[in-house]
Amino acid sequence: MSIRTVVVDDEPLAREWVREQLREDEDIDIVAECEDGFKAVEAIDSQKPDLLILDIQMPGMDGFGVLRMLENRPPPAVIFLTAYDRYALQAFEVNAIDYLLKPVSPERLHNALVRIKTHVRDRQSGDLATRLLTALDAKHRFADWLLIKNEGKSHFLRVTDIDWIESQRNNVVLHVGTQTHVYHDTTAGVEGRLDPARFLRIHRSTIVNIDRIKELHPWFNGDYAVTLKDGTRLTLSNTYKYKLKAFRRGTA
Repeated sequence: MSIRTVVVDDEPLAREWVREQLREDEDIDIVAECEDGFKAVEAIDSQKPDLLILDIQMPGMDGFGVLRMLENRPPPAVIFLTAYDRYALQAFEVNAIDYLLKPVSPERLHNALVRIKTHVRDRQSGDLATRLLTALDAKHRFADWLLIKNEGKSHFLRVTDIDWIESQRNNVVLHVGTQTHVYHDTTAGVEGRLDPARFLRIHRSTIVNIDRIKELHPWFNGDYAVTLKDGTRLTLSNTYKYKLKAFRRGTA
């Protein structure tokens, strides 16, 4: 069984070098090559690879950003291939997923693939990627982008552009200015992907971008009326006042 592989690097020569090194490896099947993190997320979503060979510093979305976008799906195994050694401590607490510094020798890449093949075939890659994500610094835990799918089309939405979020059946609706986008996740699920220093859950069905709040006023039964800068009126439920208190204390 071949190992479906996506190669992600913004340098064409780097992708070509990896392709040449893997050409004779019958166990590896390169199903996509991507020059940036956005295309990588789309390729991973469509191709469901077993392995990522991933650069870190890329325009738009870096390698860590790609991994953050994969939290709600079975993650592939990862080999970092980068020119920068300063990210190694962020990426590893265990010597499980490899971190290769450019320029890489064919022998070093081969050794990394031997180890990754064992992990993939033993169906341990999910555990490996989870350990990688937990080894990242806390400031890297939250999503910077969301991949929005609608009627067969996909686009990326910057999280900080969201004004507020409301639940809708088994989805949530993202309000961005005058536009709305349906995102396939629960309110609790999307809340877990958002930085609590930026987003506050004010109701069982509502999350708001704190920067968009104009004012709060006491309302009925312990609730608060929340007015956004664009005039939108929302309700902070008495049940969720503890989150507001935690935010004020800086413990959200």
